[in-house]
Amino acid sequence: MKLYIVGAGPGDPELITVKGLKLIEEADAVFYADSLVNEELFKQAKPGAEMVKTSSLHLEEIVDMIAKRLREGKKVVRVHTGDPAVYGAIMEQMALLNEKGIETEIVPGVSSVFAAAAAVGVELTVPELTQTVILTRVEGRTPVPELERLRELASHHCTIALFLSASLIRKAVSEFYEAGWSGDTPVAVVYRASWPDEKIIRTTLSRLEEDMKKEGIRKQAMILAGRALDEQILEKDYRSKLYDKAFAHQYRQGARK
Repeated sequence: MKLYIVGAGPGDPELITVKGLKLIEEADAVFYADSLVNEELFKQAKPGAEMVKTSSLHLEEIVDMIAKRLREGKKVVRVHTGDPAVYGAIMEQMALLNEKGIETEIVPGVSSVFAAAAAVGVELTVPELTQTVILTRVEGRTPVPELERLRELASHHCTIALFLSASLIRKAVSEFYEAGWSGDTPVAVVYRASWPDEKIIRTTLSRLEEDMKKEGIRKQAMILAGRALDEQILEKDYRSKLYDKAFAHQYRQGARK
């Protein structure tokens, strides 16, 4: 018995992998987080496929229902928003399924962090500016290890992507300041990246809370912060070595300067 865990992508139904869509088309039963996954995806499901919404169910209920259908010989797909590997809450499901002798296979998806970066039109790793991206969240009801508090991570002054933190933005701003960030640090907020009602805010750390409040954004937003978000970055000469004509590698002989 095997359960397929599929990343649905950030929202746009075309941002799912070919493999993930094929599994949905073949499934006898599809379990999905209906509060987040775009139901347009399931127009491709086969006639008679069972569609199970899981937002009102707890962990044990979901796992028991999946196990029951697998024992009936059905092909079952569990669909998660974005990529299951990031805040996907899949390990707890896999642990209980493992106890029942059920194998799992994960099919990756496009994470909202990359859909947000694409919507804003930025590269999160800019040569000579920053080469690191930290994916994290602000501590709320879900605790964060002490060494992973935002003020500790932000001390690296690289690009930071904040998941699940739109309702905690005052705390986030405070921790950025504690880490030594300046108020003019560029920030982009993308609400519902790749959905039809997507909204983008370009702002700075000092104006972040005010601008989000003005737009009424308190959930389903990706917050990207750091110098890579500078709106004038295309006017600056940050270049990689990859396409430098003087840089030699396996496939190209470098030109002499």
